[in-house]
Formats: sequence, structure tokens, C-alpha cells
Amino acid sequence: MGTIAVGLYGAGIYGRDAAMRETEDQARTSAGLKVAFLRAVLERPRSLPLLLAEDQQVLDALSQKSPAAIARLDDKLERLVGAIGVSVLYVTNADGPAIASSNWREPTSFVGVDYSFRDYFKGSMSSGTAEHFALGSVSKRPGLYISRRVGSADAPMGVVVVKAEFDQLESDWREASRAAFVTDTRGVVLVSSIPSWRFMTLSTLLPNDIEDIRASLQFGDAPLASLPFNHAEPIRPGLMLVRAVLPGDVPARYLYISMPVPTTTWQLNYLVPIDAAIAATVREFRLVVVTVLVPFFLMCALILWWRQAGAIRLALAQTNQLELERRVDERTNDLLRARDRLEAEIAGHKETEGRLQIVQQELVAANRLAILGQVAAGVAHEINQPVATIRAFAENSLVFLQRKQAEIVNENLTSIAALTVRIGTITDELKAFARKGRTAPEPVVLRDAIDGAVVLLRSRFAGRLDALKIQALPDTLVVKGNRIRLEQVLINLFQNALEALDETPDARVDVSAAASGGEIIVTVKDNGPGIPAVIRPVLFTPFSTSKEKGLGLGLVISRDIISDYGGRLLVDSNDRGTTFTIHLLRAET
Repeated sequence: MGTIAVGLYGAGIYGRDAAMRETEDQARTSAGLKVAFLRAVLERPRSLPLLLAEDQQVLDALSQKSPAAIARLDDKLERLVGAIGVSVLYVTNADGPAIASSNWREPTSFVGVDYSFRDYFKGSMSSGTAEHFALGSVSKRPGLYISRRVGSADAPMGVVVVKAEFDQLESDWREASRAAFVTDTRGVVLVSSIPSWRFMTLSTLLPNDIEDIRASLQFGDAPLASLPFNHAEPIRPGLMLVRAVLPGDVPARYLYISMPVPTTTWQLNYLVPIDAAIAATVREFRLVVVTVLVPFFLMCALILWWRQAGAIRLALAQTNQLELERRVDERTNDLLRARDRLEAEIAGHKETEGRLQIVQQELVAANRLAILGQVAAGVAHEINQPVATIRAFAENSLVFLQRKQAEIVNENLTSIAALTVRIGTITDELKAFARKGRTAPEPVVLRDAIDGAVVLLRSRFAGRLDALKIQALPDTLVVKGNRIRLEQVLINLFQNALEALDETPDARVDVSAAASGGEIIVTVKDNGPGIPAVIRPVLFTPFSTSKEKGLGLGLVISRDIISDYGGRLLVDSNDRGTTFTIHLLRAET
């Protein structure tokens, strides 16, 4: 079995590496095709400004400035846009205002709009040509502006500008569970198969960069928020593992590939899910290991059995020979054994009396140790949730420290301090329970106890607490008990329900409460697979559990707490779900 375990472990490691390599090869091929497609889309409009800068109708419109020359240019630009498939074509004079545009007929015509503040206008006037990705100041649509100066640097006449949009490209890139996006030198997303990611950033921008972007109106009033990535694990330049959340999906690990786009300063970034590929490859390699090793071990077992059968036959022959000799000796020694047995029984009675006293003392000591062990296990079980929450807050604080988000770090540290006080309160409560059996009941607002339990579970079940549907409760539902101990009961019930729903689609845990006479009845109902039939009869027996790492104390302690305050804890379970009902005494308000 050890050899098989080692083989399965090695197959898992090798399978993971193989899946990573295969996924990387496929992803690089797809990313390369996307880069080639993007270059093809870029090259088509790049020739237009070069040709139009030398076009006679453009020169006439800029030099003559007559309505007729401008009208002819408007008509030409309009026809070119339809034939070539770019978004818009327009021509500005040397001061920046557009004198002619392909959209001159539309209400949002660019004619007369001053573009002297745009980087592509200033770049063309200074160096002859420029490219600049920005949000349209009039159309409010993003695109790449490609411009060229008309005339010489000493005597510029104006600028020809073509705008290329990438809506069709983004649509062609769209794939389920994958993401492709282009970023500029600052890490701002320009083109994306996920529209909501446009103008988000790979990392938090510097204040100076944000001021420059806002001043140039390059991305309008986009918030420039960071992309939903974390836990980056670099593999080599241009390749790493990240944990990301795609819209409409759950957090998952992705292979992140980045490669430059030739003839631009852009980077193409490609996310490919990796967990499913790794799991499938590992299963395949482990199946191969089992297929090879199991027949081998069966053959070895068959050889050992054959050898053992031969040894047994030889031993049986020797035993038959010795049996005859043994019977002769046995009959000779019968009387001697009878005498020795009688003497041994007399001595044994005396020894048994002494041992009985020792056993009675050992049973008393063992009983004390058993009680002490159950209390210690209970303490470990009850402080497990606050400790797990403290760890989650601490890990989150490290991330937010790296992001220099001190306010959230302060909130996490405050929560950690409160949880340490809570752990002390729990241990004090358990020690008091060990000494006196219970604490004096006091009025507890039921809603506060439920809210406290949810806070402790939030970090452990992040992303799954949506399944917890808690009825809005009034402040008038007040019960007799202790808030800390009632929270312990609710945490045990909520945690059991959420863990039971791991593999359940449309998971739901309904929590409700209502007053009934002198009681308040709290119901926790889930739509999971139910409690296994073999566990139900011993559900409230210590150390009985169906969980691999469970102690089997949660429900026992919960029932004892409820009983201490005059209540009852009932359970009803079938294959359609499980319902726990808590009956608590109502407190006077």
C-alpha cells in the first residue's frame, strides 16, 4: 500500500506539471493568434492618415478653407469610412478644431470640435505622426486614434485623424471561462473580451499618473480600479499563476500569459483556467499507476501464497509426527498438572484480591482522565471558529498592507482584538461550566446572537454565506440565556448546514424565529442531502461524527447549552434536507 501511495503521489506531481505545460502551450498558441489578429486590425487603418496627408482634396480644404472644398472633403471621408470599416475620419486645422469629418451629417459631428488638447494632435504636430488610445470626447466610445501631420514641421497645415474601434475584435475574443485583454505601459486595460474590465488596471496607479490621465481626458471619468486578481505566483517572465474572479464565475486559479504586441507599446494578457485541466491530468496519470501496480501486486501475492501453502503442508507433516509424542507425554504429566493447577488456583485467589483493589483505583483515575479529555476537546472545538477568523483577518491584513490600505488593516486588527477577547470569554465560560455546570441566565436579544455567529463564520465561508437566508428579526425577540453560549450553538448549526451544502446546487439555509406562548422557537433548515442514517441514532453522542476531521462534540455541547437554560434542541432529517429546532424560554422585556 505504501508503494501505491508513493506512486499516486508522484503521479499527482507529474500530472500537475504535465497539465501546466500542455495548458501553457495551448494558451501561448491562442495568445499568439490573438496578437496576430490584433496586428491585422491595427495595420488596416494605419495607412489611411499617410495617404490622406498627401491627398489633394485634403490640401485644398486646408489651404482654401472654402465651403465647397470642405464639402467635397466631407463627402470623401464619409465614403472612405464605409469602404474601409474604421469608426471615423476627420481633419483638423493647425490650431486643433476639426474642419471636416466623416460623421458631418450626424448630431454628434466632430466638425468644429477643438482637439488641440489631445495627445495624438500634439504628437503629430511635433513628430509628424502619433497613435493614442482614448475615450472619445464627443462619442464617449473608446478607440485608437492614428494621426498624421499635413504639411511640413515648419509650415503645418493640419492633422488627419482616423479612429479605430475594437468592438468586433473584443466579441471575437470572447470565450467561456477565459479572458483576453490589452494593457498600455501604465497597466490600464484598453481592449478586453470582458467589457466590464475596460479601463481597469493591473495594479494601483501612482497619483501622478492618475492626474495626467484625468487632465488629458484619456479615459473620461473611469474609476481606474484594480483588476480582481490576487495571490500571484510568478513562474517565469510573462507567465504566472493568479487567483481571479471572472464576472458571473467563482474565484479560481488561472494561468496568466503576457506577451508584447509588435509595432505598439501594448501587452496582450491572456487568462486560462488551470484547475480542471490539472485535476483531469492527475486522474489520468493516477489511473495509469493503479492499472500497472495493482496487477503487479496481485502477482506477487499469488507467488507468496503458493510458497506459504508449501510451507504449511511441510509443517502439517511435522506436526502430525510430534502430536503422537505429545500425547504420550501429556498422559504422563496429567497428575502433575492437576497438582500444580490446584496450588496455582490457591495462589491466584490471593493475587486476584490484591489486583482487584489496584484495578478499582485505576478505574477512578481513568474516569478523571476521560472527563478531562472531553473538556479539553470541547475547548479546542469551541475556539476553532474564532482562531480561524483571526487567521483569515491576519492574512487579509498582509495583503492590504502591501496595497497600503491602512484603514482596512486597522479594521482587521480591531476585529482580531475583539476575537481574542471572545476566545478568553469562551474559555472562561467553559471553565465556569466545568465548575458549576451553567451560568446564570440573562435576557439576550436573539438577533444580536445570530449576527455575532454570522460574523465569526464570514471569513471561513467567504463567498458561500449568500446561501444563509436569515429572516429579519425584531428586537422584541428576547430569550433567557447567555449571548456567548447561544452564539456557540448557532455557529455549530450554521457551520454544519453550510458544510453539508458543499455539493448541493441552489444551496440554501433558512433561519427563522417566532414566539409561541412562553417560548421562542428558532429554526435552521437546509436543503442538503440530510444526515446519514447510521449517524442519526447517535447524533447527540460524544465523538460520533461523519466528518473526516470532526470531533463529534458540536451538537452534544449545543444540546447541553440549550438544556442549561430550560430549552430543547430537536432535529428532523431526510434526503431533502435537515431541520434543527431550538426551543428557548422567552425573557420578559
